[in-house]
Amino acid sequence: MSVMAVELGASRLLAPYFSSSQIVWTIIIGTIMIAMALGNIYGGRRADADPNPDKLYGRIIIAAIWIALIPVVGKYIIIGISAVMIFSVSSGFLIWAAFISCLIVFVFPLFLLGTVTPSLVKYTVDSLDDSGKIVGKLNAANTIGSIIGTFIPTFVTIPTVGTSLSFLIFAAILLALCILYFACGRTKSPRIIVGVIVLVLSFFFGHSDSFAFWEDNLTFEGESVYNYLQVKDDANMTALSTNVLFGVQSVYVKDESLTGLYYDYAMAAPMMADVNKNDGLDVLILGMGTGTYATQCERYFGNLNLEGVEIDSDITKLAHEYFHLSEDILVYPYDGRAYLSCVDQTYDVIMVDAYQDITIPFQMSSVEFFRQVQSHLNEGGVMVVNMNMRGTDEDSAITNYLSDTIASVFANVYTADVTGSTNRELFASDNDDMLTNLTSNLSLEDDNDLKDMMMLVSSKLERYEGGSHIMTDDKAPVELLGMQVIDSMIGEEVSYYKQLYQEEGLSGLIEALQ
Repeated sequence: MSVMAVELGASRLLAPYFSSSQIVWTIIIGTIMIAMALGNIYGGRRADADPNPDKLYGRIIIAAIWIALIPVVGKYIIIGISAVMIFSVSSGFLIWAAFISCLIVFVFPLFLLGTVTPSLVKYTVDSLDDSGKIVGKLNAANTIGSIIGTFIPTFVTIPTVGTSLSFLIFAAILLALCILYFACGRTKSPRIIVGVIVLVLSFFFGHSDSFAFWEDNLTFEGESVYNYLQVKDDANMTALSTNVLFGVQSVYVKDESLTGLYYDYAMAAPMMADVNKNDGLDVLILGMGTGTYATQCERYFGNLNLEGVEIDSDITKLAHEYFHLSEDILVYPYDGRAYLSCVDQTYDVIMVDAYQDITIPFQMSSVEFFRQVQSHLNEGGVMVVNMNMRGTDEDSAITNYLSDTIASVFANVYTADVTGSTNRELFASDNDDMLTNLTSNLSLEDDNDLKDMMMLVSSKLERYEGGSHIMTDDKAPVELLGMQVIDSMIGEEVSYYKQLYQEEGLSGLIEALQ
């Protein structure tokens, strides 16, 4: 039970720093399996050499102490490792940083817990006549514990009290079992006293929900079933982040001007769908976030019927509380692709903005998904996709794979790079007049700021000719492609500091960072 709870806790502890992609999950599962396998071998040997259950429960106490300390020091270790990896590796940052973090933070306590099953086999099997039955019962108990340890953190403890307290709860359960064992045996273990002291201190010092512990001006910080959530507020803007290391997901501009971000570029889509000719364009936003795009469209276009899909209902609550999302805009708590599978309604504009921080869901990057989007567009409708990881190596960049895939579905595809960011906006339609509509609607626009922005977008638009990188439900290597872009982005960001470190050493680097 505790092993599975720690594994799920590990994913939540790492996600705000490294995302929750398949790569990170693979690292978590792989390192934990290594720890358990080594624990099985060691536990079996120790049980044969010294069949005393006191030794086993002593190891469980150490594991409980270690797990209790994870909320206290785990975040600092992860940030420290990330800093070292950024400067020491030239590729595979995500893999190396997540892997070493898992090794240091999680392997040792799970190695100790891995000694339990072989030790119990040694203590309970008296003869070969009933060994199969006893081992079967132990494995059944092991499986039942795993089921409990899977469902309770996901649906009860993490959503209710957060990741940190979840670690402490399961550490307390382990410690309570050890106290019960030694009490029943009328024996004493000084480790129990140490464990209780550490657990109590961890409850006081280690149950903070803060993953961005260096921030002191956050308006909101918390966790949902799906995400780490952080809201920052200043005089000009309110911003939502779901990852403490990689960017902002949604914003609200307080003076009701343009955001200066990719949302402004995406507002060309209603113009391409002829917003001024048709009454009441229907717009669907897949990946609503806190409603930045919806708010912008509502502000600048008066004749749009807006709907959104956002799988994380807690983000929608934040949208109404901090980001002034209109209560009139319906937001459905679904996965974007699942929603399209459930409805028959068609739209004039569909915005795909579900590529969150450095995580791109493979099910919303395949040719099958974009065909679904196409089938939900009215005649002359336009799809706009925010692609958030534009790489320097265009041939292997994930944006090219997405663009090739989309171009295999739609007749007309245009892209525009967002100034000052790694975002690229893609506009796709089967309407040959999409650019003509944009130009004609520009001439009717009387808001100078919006008109200037649309002229900028128009000047940046490039027709995209599809290539051979087609992603499907069966094969969509979005995690590996995204990781390549991350390596490139990090390399560009830290190249100056690497050179400074080589020339002036650690003191020069520290002085520059200050």
